[in-house]
Amino acid sequence: MENILVIGCAGQIGTELTMALRNIYGNKNVIATDLKEAPSIITETGPFEILDILDREKMRDIVKKYNIDGIVNLAAILSAVGEEYPMLAWNVNMNGLINVFEVAKDENIETILTPSSIAVFGPETPADNTPQETILRPKTMYGITKVAGELLGDYYVDKYNMDIRGLRYPGIISHEALPGGGTTDYAVAIYYDAIKYGKYTSFVKADTRLPMMYMPDCLKGTIQLFQADKENLKHHSDFNMGAMSFSVEEMANSIKKYMPEFEISYEPDFRQDIADTWPNSIDDSAAREEWGWNHEYDLDKMTKDMLFHIKKKFDKGLIK
Repeated sequence: MENILVIGCAGQIGTELTMALRNIYGNKNVIATDLKEAPSIITETGPFEILDILDREKMRDIVKKYNIDGIVNLAAILSAVGEEYPMLAWNVNMNGLINVFEVAKDENIETILTPSSIAVFGPETPADNTPQETILRPKTMYGITKVAGELLGDYYVDKYNMDIRGLRYPGIISHEALPGGGTTDYAVAIYYDAIKYGKYTSFVKADTRLPMMYMPDCLKGTIQLFQADKENLKHHSDFNMGAMSFSVEEMANSIKKYMPEFEISYEPDFRQDIADTWPNSIDDSAAREEWGWNHEYDLDKMTKDMLFHIKKKFDKGLIK
């Protein structure tokens, strides 16, 4: 691949993934797009275009303008926002994805990566060490669109011999861009509030345990799959990808190792019901076998790094 289009570059993952791809492929060869203006680090280092994923013809024009041969689609309405606006979630997550696949098909795009999520699972799914092949009966519109997106990706692979890849992200934790309306947002907010206030009020219960991943591992795994040899892939649009699982209480205890005065309280809201339908841990052996996935960060190593970087931001006045 020479010229890569990133759709949804301004989100939590998109901001950092765009820069990681530019470090590999060159700034001018990674074209960043989003519905809104992107952070200056993206607009000042390489090409940026305003793009609504629902605008198929503008997407096609951008693909032709920059001779795109690879696409990473990160545009999505996430779980918590999707429950407030379910039809918007369906429209963006499904019709937008169809636009990506149709443009890619028509323009002979080499590789398309479009992430899925642990939201594809539901209460009937085995909660511990959730298998690669298992029951997919989600209870959120976001999860429904992700299941449909996986099936749609595999349909285009089978029918049109396209190279479409996807991986089921767990909760992603980062000190750079703030999250954008997902159920696992607490796993980022807890660190910011620890530095800013010395305390945090969680919107899920203390014993809520979910699969999580630190952003450096997320970026590494995403790029590994994007670059993997197609001949080694038995799966396509639905790889389980795991790293660590922990409860909110265990997160709080990890923070207390570095900030003994930290306090946490709990006021569960509607997001608790969503979290209760998701797995405790993930079996990602297919990803490890087919494209060499492995993770580096555990909870304490991540906590130490998160607190260090967030404190540095506060000290510099970058966040208040």
